[in-house]
Amino acid sequence: MIQGTYYKEWSRMLGRDMEFKVYGHAGTPVLALPARGGRFYDWENNGMPDAIAPLLNEGKVQLFCADSIDAESLLAGDTAPRRRAEMQEKYFNYLTSELAPRILTLNGAKKDTMLWAVGVDTGAYQAVNCRLRRPEVFAGAIGLSGLYDVRRFLGNAADDLVLRNAPLASLAEEGLVDKKLLAKAEENALLLCAGQGSYEGDALVDTQAMADTLTGCGLPVHLEVWGSDVSHNWYWWGKELNLFAARVFG
Repeated sequence: MIQGTYYKEWSRMLGRDMEFKVYGHAGTPVLALPARGGRFYDWENNGMPDAIAPLLNEGKVQLFCADSIDAESLLAGDTAPRRRAEMQEKYFNYLTSELAPRILTLNGAKKDTMLWAVGVDTGAYQAVNCRLRRPEVFAGAIGLSGLYDVRRFLGNAADDLVLRNAPLASLAEEGLVDKKLLAKAEENALLLCAGQGSYEGDALVDTQAMADTLTGCGLPVHLEVWGSDVSHNWYWWGKELNLFAARVFG
């Protein structure tokens, strides 16, 4: 079993300590995001570092598993939509402006090194959101069983903060994402996958919509729809990660 190193560090953006774990010793730095309501240790508990063990052991990938604040943002249904959107924006800023530079420092990265992001379920949305909004920081993203229509969590995209954090809507607007920079990427800079099995219904619809929206904007994306036996769970996410990580980082 791959062993990780635990960190607990103060976030100025969020006004609290945030936890994360690091796996591997060198290679491309990859930010990993948990499923909805999840924690930083979910990746380890569900065997995801083990799924890419050869890449970690060979120093091709270093995995940084972040915590979520979903209970105060996406899943805080008892608070006002604007408040949920504000917390999501703070979390995005934490990931991209605080944790990302820290990751590069821990990675010992050379100047101009860029991160990758990978996530499952709502974590896939967070990963893709990082890539689309900060392509100068994130070289690419892998979204597994992603839930990209955040209106179900944050409400109407007419709100400016919701719009910024709603990729299906923000891609349709001018000036919210750097489409010129994103358009220069290879197809494998954004990989989306969903299955057709149990509990994959919303993810399948959202993943197809995300791919269609990107394609409609002339942006590169690689979409894979796996079979009717592929369900919404860590077992399949591990298999998908194994395949895609080997393709991108191997």
